[in-house]
Amino acid sequence: MDLGRISAPRRPIRTRLLTSAALAVSLSAALIAFPATASAATVTIAALQGTKRVSPYNGQEVTVSGIVTAIRSTGSSRGYWIQDAVGDGNPATSEAVFAYTGSTTPSTKVGNKVTVKGKVAEFYPGGSAEGGQSVTQLTQPEITSTASTGNPLPTAFTMNAASIPDAYAPTAGGGSIEGLTLAPATYALDLYESLEGMRVQVSGARVVGASNQYNELFVTAEPAENPSPRGGTVYGSYASQNVGRIKIETLLASPFPVANVGDALSGTTAGPLDYDNFGGYGIQATTLGTLTPGGLAPETTRAQTAGELAVATYNVENLDPTDPQAKFDRLAAGIVGNLATPDIVALEEVQDDNGATNNSVVAADQTYAKLISAITAAGGPAYAYRQINPVDDQDGGEPGGNIRVGFLYNPARVGFTDRPGGASTTAVSVVNNAGTAALSVSPGRINPTNAAWNSSRKPLAGEFTFQGKTVFVIANHFTSKGGDQPLHSRFQPPTRSSETQRGQQAAQVNTFVKQLLAVQSSARVVVLGDLNDFEFSGTMSALASGGVLTPLAGSLPAGERYTYVYQGNSQALDHILTSPALASSEYDIVHINAEFADQASDHDPQVVRLTP
Repeated sequence: MDLGRISAPRRPIRTRLLTSAALAVSLSAALIAFPATASAATVTIAALQGTKRVSPYNGQEVTVSGIVTAIRSTGSSRGYWIQDAVGDGNPATSEAVFAYTGSTTPSTKVGNKVTVKGKVAEFYPGGSAEGGQSVTQLTQPEITSTASTGNPLPTAFTMNAASIPDAYAPTAGGGSIEGLTLAPATYALDLYESLEGMRVQVSGARVVGASNQYNELFVTAEPAENPSPRGGTVYGSYASQNVGRIKIETLLASPFPVANVGDALSGTTAGPLDYDNFGGYGIQATTLGTLTPGGLAPETTRAQTAGELAVATYNVENLDPTDPQAKFDRLAAGIVGNLATPDIVALEEVQDDNGATNNSVVAADQTYAKLISAITAAGGPAYAYRQINPVDDQDGGEPGGNIRVGFLYNPARVGFTDRPGGASTTAVSVVNNAGTAALSVSPGRINPTNAAWNSSRKPLAGEFTFQGKTVFVIANHFTSKGGDQPLHSRFQPPTRSSETQRGQQAAQVNTFVKQLLAVQSSARVVVLGDLNDFEFSGTMSALASGGVLTPLAGSLPAGERYTYVYQGNSQALDHILTSPALASSEYDIVHINAEFADQASDHDPQVVRLTP
C-alpha cells in the first residue's frame, strides 16, 4: 500500500496522529473550545452531551457527577470515563463522558462515584480537517469530591443485530450532520454517538479485521451481515457499509490477542465506547473475550495447464533490498506455492535500490534481483523482469521510495518483445502493422506526462508472446484513496475526492486499449493491478467503458470479491480485466495476506488463466 491508503487512508508506511489508546494530537490543533463562563454550571452528563454530536455546553465550565467506569493510564491521552448510572431515559443522549488528563495519570479508581469540574470541548482525533467525528470531553478536569467507592458499574449496552439499525448514517447532502438531532433507532452512526463513552459489550464476536501493530482489531456485532466464506464482512456497495463493524482496543495490561479474520472473541468484550478517525467507533476493552481461533489457512490456486497462460498481479508493499530476507522469502513462497508460478506477474510497489532513502537513486535492479533469487530458491523459475524507472520523487508513495510497477515473466513459457526507446517520460503508442497491433516501445508507459498521472504511478504496457500469439499486458497502480472522507465521517455522504484522478487515469488506459482494438479488434489485452477502487466504482466503469474490457471480479460470487481488508471491510482494490478476445478464462483471487495478522503484504494477489 502507498502512503495515501489511510484516509488521514489507507492504507502506508502508515502515519498515525492518534490512537484512542495512546497517542494524541495537540489540543490546540484538535480541540474546539470557547471562552469559559464565570462559574461552572452543575448539569447532568446527559445534558452535557445533548441530543446532537456537539455539546450544547461546548466551551463552558460544568460540574457533573458519575461513576468511574474505566481509566486510561498510559500514553499522552490519559483520562477516565464517568457514567451516570441512572440517566435521563432519552436514548439520544449519552450518559457518559471522557475526562481528559493529558499525560497525567488519573488519581481516581474504577467504581468511585465522583463529582468533576472541567471545561467541555469537542476533540477531533486526527484533526478536524480529516472529516471525522468529534469526541465530547472534559478538559482540565478536577475531581471536587468522591461520594463513595466500590460502586457497581452501570450495565453495559449490548451491541448486536437487534440493537444496531440497518441504515448506517443520516444524510446532509455532503454537509455536516453535527447539527442534526440523533436518531439512534434509525442510524448506526447515531446509535454509536448516543453511546459515546458509555459501557457497551459484544458477545462471541467474530473477527473481521485482523489485529495490527497498533493493538487493534475489528469484530462484527452482526455476524450475518454480508459474510465472506472465510469469516470476513464484504463491502459490496457504497450503500452497504456494514453497520456492525466495531474496533476493539484494550485498557488491560495483558497482551493483545493476535487474531485473524474468522477468529472470535469468545465470551464478553466490554468497555467504554470510544471514537477515533482511524477506524471509527470502538470499544476500549476493560473485559476482553478469549481468542478462539477459526483455523483460517492461506489459499492455493491450481497450476496452469500447458495450453493456459497464467497472468497474476501482486502488490508487494513497498519492497526494497533493505527489507528483511524473510519478506522476500515469503513473497517468493506465495508466488511459487500459492500462485503456482504464474507465467507473468505484474508487481506493484517495487521500490528503488535503497528504499526510503531520499536521494537521486531510482534504479530497482537490486530489488528485482533479490526477489527473483528468492523465487528460484523457493523452487520457482528463473524469472526475467521488465520495467521503467520513474523520474525521482514523481510517482507518489513513500518519499524516496520511487515505487513503480513492473513485470516478472518466465522465459521458459513466454517471450517478451523488446522494442527500445521506452523511458520515464516517453509515451508508448499503438502501431498498425498491416492490421496487426503492436507497441511503439516495449515496455512503454502510457502517456506519462499527462496530468492524470501527477504524483502517481504510470501504467506500464508490455508486449508478450505465448505459443506464437501476442498478448498485451498493462500493469497499473492507480492513485490512492488519500484525502477521502471516511465512512464514519461527520460529512454525509462522505466525499471521495480521490476518485476524480482515478477516473482520469482509467480513461487514459481505456483510450489506449481502444486504440489497440481499433487496429486489431481481436487483440488480446490484459489490464491489471492495484486500481485502488472497488468493482462497483466509477473508476471501474470508466476503465471498462465501451465494452473494451471485462472486469473479472464480477465472475466470482459476491462473498469472494476482496483483496484487501480495511477497518473490518473486506473489499476489492486489485483487479484483472480482459479484452473480448480473451473471453475464455478462469480467475482466482488467492487469499494469503489481507485476512491475517502476519502478512507478507497487505494485499492479496490474484491470477487469471487464459486460453488465448
